[in-house]
Amino acid sequence: MYNFRTDLAVERRDIYRKANKIDNEIDGIETQEENVDENIRTARVKILNENGAQALGKPVGNYITIDIKKLKIAQEEEIQKCADTLAKELKPLLDKHSTKLDDILVVGLGNIYVTPDSLGPKVINDIDVTRHILKYMPQYLDPENTRAVSAVSPGVLGTTGIETVEILKGIVDSIHPKLLIVIDALASRSIERISSTIQLADTGITPGAGVGNTRKDLNKQSLGIPVIALGIPTVVEAATIAADSIDIFIKKLQDEAKSNDFLNKFKEEDKYELIKEALIPNDFNFIVTPKEIDELIENMASVVARGINIAIQ
Repeated sequence: MYNFRTDLAVERRDIYRKANKIDNEIDGIETQEENVDENIRTARVKILNENGAQALGKPVGNYITIDIKKLKIAQEEEIQKCADTLAKELKPLLDKHSTKLDDILVVGLGNIYVTPDSLGPKVINDIDVTRHILKYMPQYLDPENTRAVSAVSPGVLGTTGIETVEILKGIVDSIHPKLLIVIDALASRSIERISSTIQLADTGITPGAGVGNTRKDLNKQSLGIPVIALGIPTVVEAATIAADSIDIFIKKLQDEAKSNDFLNKFKEEDKYELIKEALIPNDFNFIVTPKEIDELIENMASVVARGINIAIQ
């Protein structure tokens, strides 16, 4: 299997196609793309069978990517439109794996004290939780049309000493939700996607996989109920930045008519592994996040929380 070093199915698809010189779609994969407007684009990757699963290194299921441009300077209207787009994509997954009033547990993974990893806990703060109100003050809601929603941020293994799957299994066995929505930070192979992309998947999630710190899977097999994952890339590797920078440099040379056969061939090759091999021995393959990460995380947390609230109620 390829060392994709990205959690995004759409990026894995592109990497696999390029590496194998495939012009059409990969066998076992279906893809649909749509421009919502000039700043929002969606791509739906469906892995149909085991051949597609082996190609991308991901389970059979649905993977939806929402790319958002200019999120760091987005105003209220743009943030709300992004949230509406997320809700529109999330709702069919909810309908597929649960009924209208099934209890849902929303889980925010990550470390609140590390900005690039704080998205999950920040989203939890803005989720409209209703389980306690329905149980203790039902007169304030319409029980016939209100879903019971609970939320938790379980922390990370380094501070709790407990695997996330162990914490969530205990909660699931105690309160019996019918479905989990899990929010987590991901790793990407594109600088442009840092905290500007949302991936939805109905196959669960493997926390830490994108940065080589893999924890136990959170999915239907481990927890006994369907798991919908919302992942947002917040970091890239230094090797990715270097590879992207070389592409930008070569394109500049080509635009200025200074290219040659060597540069053209070099641009087509996968530079990531070559650069990574050069960086790792000196511990230079850093995990990098942009200087505007605070603003990006705040805006993305707002988009994700609003989108979930709209979709689940």
